[in-house]
Amino acid sequence: MSATAVRPATTGTTGAEPARARRKAGAGLGLVAWLAGIVFFLPIAWMALTSFHSEEDAATNPPSFAASLTLDGYREFFGAGGGASPWPSLINSAVASIASTLFVLVLALPAAYALSIRPVRKWTDVLFFFLSTKMLPVVAGLLPIYLFAKNTDMLDNIWLLVILYTSMNLPIAVWMMQSFLAEVPVAIIEAARVDGARLPTILARVVAPIALPGIAATSLICFIFSWNELLFARVLTGVVAETAPVFLTGFITSQGLFLAKVCAASLVISLPVLAAGFAAQDKLVQGLSLGAVK
Repeated sequence: MSATAVRPATTGTTGAEPARARRKAGAGLGLVAWLAGIVFFLPIAWMALTSFHSEEDAATNPPSFAASLTLDGYREFFGAGGGASPWPSLINSAVASIASTLFVLVLALPAAYALSIRPVRKWTDVLFFFLSTKMLPVVAGLLPIYLFAKNTDMLDNIWLLVILYTSMNLPIAVWMMQSFLAEVPVAIIEAARVDGARLPTILARVVAPIALPGIAATSLICFIFSWNELLFARVLTGVVAETAPVFLTGFITSQGLFLAKVCAASLVISLPVLAAGFAAQDKLVQGLSLGAVK
């Protein structure tokens, strides 16, 4: 008597259940990401809405969402009411931020190359020394820098801010670019060296194009830090070298209503940073994730 093997019936849903679970998990994570994005965007949206209200409507508590919209806050910011023009301050901020960022890149790229592709002895101690300079409270160095600027006749000079912003952002730039340049294949650099390329050529034509996402991320972060800096600009500048954040503080008074004007000024001053971040968002994401997965 021959026995036939009885096989259990398969429903075909064994492989579908994990896929369905993964889709549900992905949808849940996507929903959480959207909620987090909305939460972070709400203050910006609230600031933008308030900037289009009159001072009386902006000062109401609770705020009125159905209040009439007006451009008075922006007119006040751009000096339509007889106030100071913001353009000199915006130009000073652009000069200080862009120039210091360029200087940081020129200095940080060779330093990061020396610490990653051609490492020196005890390079981890060098990186720690670079980063330890950021641990000093900014206000602790304010008085010596002020005395130095006063004795060298550099008060209210935009190039003093360029030097300060370069020195302030250089440690974090070297730290970041060291990890980016560590992902550059050494074989490509050796091939360029065999072909007779010198160090400046290797940095400009070999290393920089490969590490472009990391350089873009570093540039954007240095630009944001320089653009938003207030303490040194407030103390070391006056009229000639006044930056945009210092100009913004002039709208805050002890009497009267100023909320709508401050929101309008804050939105206009934030636009360059937002535009730079939006334009470089793909490079920024690539740069910040470079080297994250080994």
